[in-house]
Amino acid sequence: KENVDSRHNRGRGGETTRFHTVNVAQPVRFSRKCPTGWYHYEGTASCYRVYLNGENYWDAVQTCQRVNGSLATFTADQELRFILAQEWDLEEKTFVRKDQHRFWVGYQYVITNRNHSLEGHWEVAYKGSSEVFLPPDPIFGSAMAEKENVLCAQLQCFHFPTLRHHGLHSWFAENCYEKSSFLCKRSQTCVDIKDNIVDEGYYFTPKGNDPCLSCTCHNGEPEMCVAALCERPQGCQQYRKDPKECCKFTCLDP
Repeated sequence: KENVDSRHNRGRGGETTRFHTVNVAQPVRFSRKCPTGWYHYEGTASCYRVYLNGENYWDAVQTCQRVNGSLATFTADQELRFILAQEWDLEEKTFVRKDQHRFWVGYQYVITNRNHSLEGHWEVAYKGSSEVFLPPDPIFGSAMAEKENVLCAQLQCFHFPTLRHHGLHSWFAENCYEKSSFLCKRSQTCVDIKDNIVDEGYYFTPKGNDPCLSCTCHNGEPEMCVAALCERPQGCQQYRKDPKECCKFTCLDP
């Protein structure tokens, strides 16, 4: 800025001090907190992904564990509504009717009585959260073995937007060895500008528009960020900044 209140900004020689803006730090907005292919929900600070490859319940558990997650359970009705509202890409591989989608989630139905009708109760398959709510009475699948005492949970949602909008869904207790798509859930994480997952406590450049930002990963959030400012390339009139490399330019002059 030039001529900033000359009464307070005069140098020793009486001349007005001239300020020139070299660069301005912009407010930082972090665009991703989940790896590519995962959906982020702010309410639980978690990431969700449906896997299309049909696996039985136990194989699905292991697949989720390999990506530092688990089969999804839900802590509140709002979280379940978020899941139902998503347009999961399930067109190519389906294991039920085209207008319905089913996937394994992290509950098991323990049968306690087989006399006249199946009686039992839901349990969270993997303990650790007292806040997880349990589904209502399930619809029983058709492929049950008579000796099975534990059935596994499938959440069914609908393909049609109007049905998803109203939150319509069903819970099935199915033979755990049936193959199905499945829903994994993991904590939100730090993802760098090149879509790599960053471990807790490490420095990284978050996904966004500033490749010269360096932050510390803490609880899946970038914190204590420091920005570098770059000089324009010398001897080049027209240039392009690299969107993923700090202070790297491509000269466009002939």
